[in-house]
Amino acid sequence: MNDNLFKFAFTMLVTYQLSVAWLPPAMAGLVIGAVFILPFLLFSATSGQLADKYDKTRIIRFVKNVEVLIMLLAAAGFLATDSAWQVPLLLGCTFMMGLHSTLFGPVKFAYMPQALRESELMGGTGMVEMGTFVAILLGNVAGGLLVALPGTGPLYVAVACVLLALAGRIVAQFIPAAPATDPELRINWNPFSETWRNLKRAHAQPTVFRALIGISWMWFFGAVFLSQFPSFAKEVLHGNEQVASMLLVVFSIGIGIGSLLCEVLGKRQVEIGLVPLGAIGMTIFTVDLYLASRNLPPAALMGVAEFVQTPAHWRVMTDLGLLSLSAGLYSVPMYALIQLRSEVTHRARVIAANNILNALFMIVSAVLAGALLRAGLGIPAVFLTVGLANALMTTYIFLVAPEYWQRFKMLFGLRV
Repeated sequence: MNDNLFKFAFTMLVTYQLSVAWLPPAMAGLVIGAVFILPFLLFSATSGQLADKYDKTRIIRFVKNVEVLIMLLAAAGFLATDSAWQVPLLLGCTFMMGLHSTLFGPVKFAYMPQALRESELMGGTGMVEMGTFVAILLGNVAGGLLVALPGTGPLYVAVACVLLALAGRIVAQFIPAAPATDPELRINWNPFSETWRNLKRAHAQPTVFRALIGISWMWFFGAVFLSQFPSFAKEVLHGNEQVASMLLVVFSIGIGIGSLLCEVLGKRQVEIGLVPLGAIGMTIFTVDLYLASRNLPPAALMGVAEFVQTPAHWRVMTDLGLLSLSAGLYSVPMYALIQLRSEVTHRARVIAANNILNALFMIVSAVLAGALLRAGLGIPAVFLTVGLANALMTTYIFLVAPEYWQRFKMLFGLRV
């Protein structure tokens, strides 16, 4: 929640309130997202080793201590009045919060198989995914609303970031212990050699590695939407900051619902047959989002009340909700499969390998989306490009891993 409150408030600040020549509004979301993701690429291998070697609860508490310090520095950035050093300082805090999340990611997913039975793993993963995206939703909504308050917005954002960091540290104190799974592990502090070793280890398990690729593609897909929401709301839908926040509400609720549906549709089993269903929905509703948003007439910036009175906008919101619901159906079974099939002693390092791939895919996503925008494509056309690429990428995944499509046919009684 704090990650996203901070990032979204920073993005909205640059998009709507600051004038920074080297960081134009259309590129702000991409740049801030890329800076946040970079630590995942550089330090995930180390964080996976730490999560396997030490008690996971101790790591969580340490990470939350660091978060408090980062947010105090970010508060100073939000309260600054000179954008010449305000924006670089906040970009630095973005990188540090990315590092904070890099340390936390492997711990979060490696913790669950130690606490849950196999029959609970799909539901538990769905609840964590739902909780994660509700937190993203609340953080983004709070960040967008607070930073938009006239005159005092940055102050409220600064206070909220610090208070959330403190709340996270307090809650971390009550997490039950999770003993180390490989306490004799010798840490390799070279992130490059360890990253390569983790990827080789993951590649040695074809089922797990294919799931890693599939999840990383979902983050490639989702990163394009999340990074472009402020500009999409302003330049295409002609909405203000509150409209941008509402789009994030719709997107996050969709993923949350899709994640929770996995346990129901999968009948409390790790059901990979849901993955093709999610992939199909991701493409169909992205294409329709392009059709719904490509020819909206010019208008003055409108608030939420005015925005929802336009019937065309309901189609846009429906498409966003359904494509994100589809993303939840697509990703949760893959996460559960990785947790179930990975070696117990190397589980956190495999999840770290997933984070490395996620980071690579998201950075490439930011670069490609930026290149398409600079080439003159509008934001709806960028969404369409990603939706069509999703059809190609997921078809390839299902060709090399036919068990997904086979389970899909069995789940829904298809004969084709």
